[in-house]
Parts: sequence; C-alpha cells; structure tokens
Amino acid sequence: MRTLQIIQTKFDAPKLGGPAYRPAQASPTEEAVAGSLREHLGLCQEILGLVEKESQLLRQDDAEELKTLSAQRKSLLPRLNQSLDHLKVQRARWQQMGSSERGRHPEIGGLLRQNQDLIMKIIVLDRENEQTLLRKGMIPVQQLPAAQRQQAHFVTELYRRQNAKA
Repeated sequence: MRTLQIIQTKFDAPKLGGPAYRPAQASPTEEAVAGSLREHLGLCQEILGLVEKESQLLRQDDAEELKTLSAQRKSLLPRLNQSLDHLKVQRARWQQMGSSERGRHPEIGGLLRQNQDLIMKIIVLDRENEQTLLRKGMIPVQQLPAAQRQQAHFVTELYRRQNAKA
C-alpha cells in the first residue's frame, strides 16, 4: 500500500511550472483491453479475407491478381506489428490486475478466444495455400523452406538408388 502511495504522489507532483503529470492510462481498464482485442480481431478478419481470396485465386490460376494480393498482404504487416505491440502493453497491464478484478470482465476471455480461433483459421488456410503454391511451382527456389529442398534431394537420391539396383 505504501508503494502505491509513493507512486501516486510522484504522478501527482507538478512539474516545474506545469500542471500535474498524469499518465494517459494509469491502470488497465476493461474498455482499453477489449478495444485492443477488437481492433486486433478486425485486423485478423482482414487478413483472413486476403488469405481466402488467395485460396480462390490459386484455384483459378490468376498469377497477376496473386501478385497484387501479395502486395496487399505485405502492406498489412506494419499494422499487424503495431497491433501486436499494443496488445503486449495491454496484456502486461491486464496481468497486473488482480484475478478477482479480471474475473469481473468475462468479455475479455470471449474476445481472446475469438482472436485465437481466427488466427488458427488463418494459419490453417495459409498453410494450405503454401502447399498449393509449392505443388504448382509458384514459389521461387530461394524462398523454398529448407525442409522442402532436402526432400527434393531425397527423392533424387531414391531414384538413383532404384536405378542402381535394376
């Protein structure tokens, strides 16, 4: 309790000639955390929309449209990083609250589950898209995962062994 009083007096102490300093968000609130989670959910929905559109375009073999879609995905990356940074701050503030206080806000748990579910959908669909790109040979060799390169060599080695036995 004494530490809290010391911190409060430091924040309440006016700076030289200026008004009292008060941080913008001294304590985490359900609205701030929920707002951050809703914003991130909206961004994830945008990403899911792009991944779904990519899946459709892969089925149609529309290479030009895939290039523009790739640029759109890359443009979302800074927003995603900013959203994640903001969520990290909100998470730290949320965890500083007591468990009884957090328990009074069940909406947060629901928003977390919605975000997790949406992220899992994105990951699964993106992996499927990556597999389709690999099957169609649409990923440059420089961007192939290391495991894929090893598999290609493995298949070559199998053919060599089979031909040697015959």
